[in-house]
Amino acid sequence: MLQNLFIKNYALIKELKIDPSKRFNIITGETGAGKSIILGAVGLLLGKRADTKVLFNQHEKCIIEACFNIGDYQLEDLFRQSDLDYEPVTIIRREITPNGKSRAFVNDTPATLDVLKTLSEYLVDIHSQHDNLLLGENRFQLNLVDSFAQNKALFLAYRSTFHNFTKAQSDYQKLLNTAKEISKEEDYFRFQLDELAKANLQEDEQPELEEAIKTLENAEEIKSKLHQCLLILDQDEMAINSHLQTISTLLGRLARISSQYETAKNRIDNCLIELKDLTSDLEKAQDRVEFNPEKITAVQDRLSLIYRLQQKHQVDDIAGLLNIYKELSQKIDKAENMEEALQQARKLKESLHKELLEKGRALSESRTRCFKEIEESITRLLKNLGMEDATLKISSRQIEPNASGIDEISILFSANKGITPQPLKKVASGGEFSRLLFCIKYLLAQKTSLPTMVFDEIDAGISGEIAIKMAKMMKEMAVKHQVVAISHLPQFAAKGDAHYFVFKDNSDSKAISKIRKLSDEERVLEIAKMIGGDEPTATAFENARELMSVN
Repeated sequence: MLQNLFIKNYALIKELKIDPSKRFNIITGETGAGKSIILGAVGLLLGKRADTKVLFNQHEKCIIEACFNIGDYQLEDLFRQSDLDYEPVTIIRREITPNGKSRAFVNDTPATLDVLKTLSEYLVDIHSQHDNLLLGENRFQLNLVDSFAQNKALFLAYRSTFHNFTKAQSDYQKLLNTAKEISKEEDYFRFQLDELAKANLQEDEQPELEEAIKTLENAEEIKSKLHQCLLILDQDEMAINSHLQTISTLLGRLARISSQYETAKNRIDNCLIELKDLTSDLEKAQDRVEFNPEKITAVQDRLSLIYRLQQKHQVDDIAGLLNIYKELSQKIDKAENMEEALQQARKLKESLHKELLEKGRALSESRTRCFKEIEESITRLLKNLGMEDATLKISSRQIEPNASGIDEISILFSANKGITPQPLKKVASGGEFSRLLFCIKYLLAQKTSLPTMVFDEIDAGISGEIAIKMAKMMKEMAVKHQVVAISHLPQFAAKGDAHYFVFKDNSDSKAISKIRKLSDEERVLEIAKMIGGDEPTATAFENARELMSVN
């Protein structure tokens, strides 16, 4: 429900504020006074695009703000999905700056126009004589039937299964595509895996092999240099070990003379022990070094294999090759298990398709059961509004499951006697469409919690008793729903719980559209003018009071 509307610097409006009644609101005024301008401003709040041409003063920004009481609409999930802060009393604001930038806010959180459009479907329902094409849309016709049949639970159950089915269908197709790709490459994967398996790679072997090949390829030089070291240490006439032994003997004799030489003798003995150990190690090392062409070839071949595999798989070490081996193993396992995965995915898809059709049939049957009641109800209302020969039929045909169900619904209509009802896109004039859509919304108002309903000159082409009947129907709708009607007819104006008058103020250099709520006496005067002109007669006043008194 719209609690208040504030408009500043928009078109012919400098600034105005409206606090509409919770029930039936009437807006009247002369042609061009600005009634449709107010509706245009509301349209901006609902996500329509705008430019700087709408600015009353080109140097100031335009602000349009509305406060809605949405506590009964159960929109918490919608707000959460749109990343908006939910408030039972929600404020929507739209700003347009002089440089053309447009910004929108919901409870002070920036919002896109798409979000406003989505939200607006739950807040304001605007019908004008230019919106009758809506009737021809299958989605609207389905919504009509579902609302009348109270199908919310059935529809939500169907839609949930439809989403699950489409996901399962997509997952199965992706798996099928993956299976085809894997099938094409499986032989190559197996070849690569076998090649790595035969290589029998060990994670630490590469540095050991690289060190070994250096030793093997330089065996003669290593053996020669070790031999020279051993000669100097122990095998020459002037061997270091021999000299150290002599020094140790001499220092031993001195130590017997004076203890001050004992430390020197101990140090020499330690050196001699260390050098003898070193000599022993070098002898063993010399014995181990051998020139072995076959072993060189074997190590070189092993390293060549490792380098070739690394280059092939674009990795730098054996750890990388082992990771490739693991990945290939997983791909082969996946390929071997793909048929089972496909079978499971196919079973899930088929199971959900069966469930979808069952729920689709239940939804379709519920829709079909209420066709006759809808036909009779709308036909009766149309006859009451002067369309005595109107005929309305609803037909359906089964289609492939989509987000709305498994059937396509068509409303067939004829306004004239003897004319076979045809799809709405092919028949009915603008005025007939207006009355038909009005009757539909009248029915929907009894079945659902519609948002604030706005009727923009839906009274075009009607008058007299028909206008009174339509006004009464609006009055009935306003018992449970907030209704706003822009009208030129006194019959409509007389039924409002609140009457707003739009007028132009020409007192300044630029005309300004203004609006004010009329008192009871002012309403009588305005309705009398609508009946008898700017200078209404006593009869016009009497008729105005009579219209206002009629229930």
